[in-house]
Amino acid sequence: MKIRYFIPIVCLSIFSCQRDRIPKMEPVDLNLNLSYASEELNGQLELNTAKVTVTNLSTKVSSSYSPQDAAVSIENLKPGNYDIDASITISKEQYTQVTGLEAAEDVTFNVSFKKYNLIRSTTLGLELVAGTVGDFVIKQVYYAGSDQKNGALYRDQFFEIHNNTDRILYADSLYFGRIYGRQSITTDKEYYQPNGQLDWSKSENMTMGNEANTDYVYLRDLFMIPGDGHTYPIDPGKSIVIAQNALNHKVPFVGNNGVETPIRDPELTVDLSKATFETYFGDIPGKKPFASDINNLDVPNVEVLDYVGNDWILDNPGRDGYVIFKRSNREEVLALKDYAIPSLKAPAASEKTYRQLPTSWIMDALEIQPNTAGARLPKKLGPSQDAGFSFVPLGAYSSQAVIRKTEVNNNGVIKLKDTNNSTEDFVFIKANPFGFAN
Repeated sequence: MKIRYFIPIVCLSIFSCQRDRIPKMEPVDLNLNLSYASEELNGQLELNTAKVTVTNLSTKVSSSYSPQDAAVSIENLKPGNYDIDASITISKEQYTQVTGLEAAEDVTFNVSFKKYNLIRSTTLGLELVAGTVGDFVIKQVYYAGSDQKNGALYRDQFFEIHNNTDRILYADSLYFGRIYGRQSITTDKEYYQPNGQLDWSKSENMTMGNEANTDYVYLRDLFMIPGDGHTYPIDPGKSIVIAQNALNHKVPFVGNNGVETPIRDPELTVDLSKATFETYFGDIPGKKPFASDINNLDVPNVEVLDYVGNDWILDNPGRDGYVIFKRSNREEVLALKDYAIPSLKAPAASEKTYRQLPTSWIMDALEIQPNTAGARLPKKLGPSQDAGFSFVPLGAYSSQAVIRKTEVNNNGVIKLKDTNNSTEDFVFIKANPFGFAN
């Protein structure tokens, strides 16, 4: 009997010792010091009305704080991954008074640290950057697609751009596309920046330093709306919808291969037959388009400058960044340099290259991320383009789209929220071309 009881006692003692050796996760403190990235603004513009938000990515609990003397001190946080965001909106009158620069709208400054690994007490400097407020803004992106069997898969994707002013704008020579960046957190075949994103300064034939990462983005694809400068007027508060395929996806269609494709549940998808524009790859020399890439002769085609694949298929898990910009000189855009991915080994001669776009050209930008925190990637866009990110909660094939919030409805002319932080500016809806968020 003594032997029978002695063994469990020894085991319990061993387990107890092992538990004692496991390091305890002690609470940590986080100190945040706010300032403006532009030195001349410090001491001239207030900081204590900024909104600071800290989100625990494990528990999804967010807490908001107001700075005192441009600082926030948070005690007893559980170690882990956090999103840290700060923003402040300065009235256009105050901004003009301090800077001498005319501002048509109030100016919002942002800064963010995404997926910051907080493992010990830390002090961070948060430098707030002013974003560009564009005349056109990205309104709605339907990237998720609809059910693989009962819906339209990814054939019904679309991209919507909004005139966010009180005057007529022309869509002619408006460019849009996706930027390229790290698509997986598991690969280690490229050079990376400290934030985990690709280090384009290490690209072959690159002649600049870190400015290659801070002052430019790299285009995965690029499209241009045609016109002579006054061909496509867009009224104030109105939008244009660019369809991957300008079809009524609620009804069966006969593809360009002669085969009919049925739709089992029309409620899962959308009618894009009245889209403003469509992307059509059937005119690209040597390119065999997908059967669903049917040229709707009633809908103008955008001009394809750079492309991947056989159609404009948006990444439906949500790993794309989107930009829009406007240039009247097409040759200026075509003259932009292009670079291969900064791979650890020299790129092959056939390696795809990516057009280098100055961030100063960007009118509006939107970062999309996967719907689960563990799948999210280092940010592709800086705080002056998009300090946050958006996503649809149900993920791929969910029929959900991200859409910009409505800020003002002035007698039917709708102005959308634009703070250059898509976490704040966007919500999700069931995809609805030309629709608005409730």
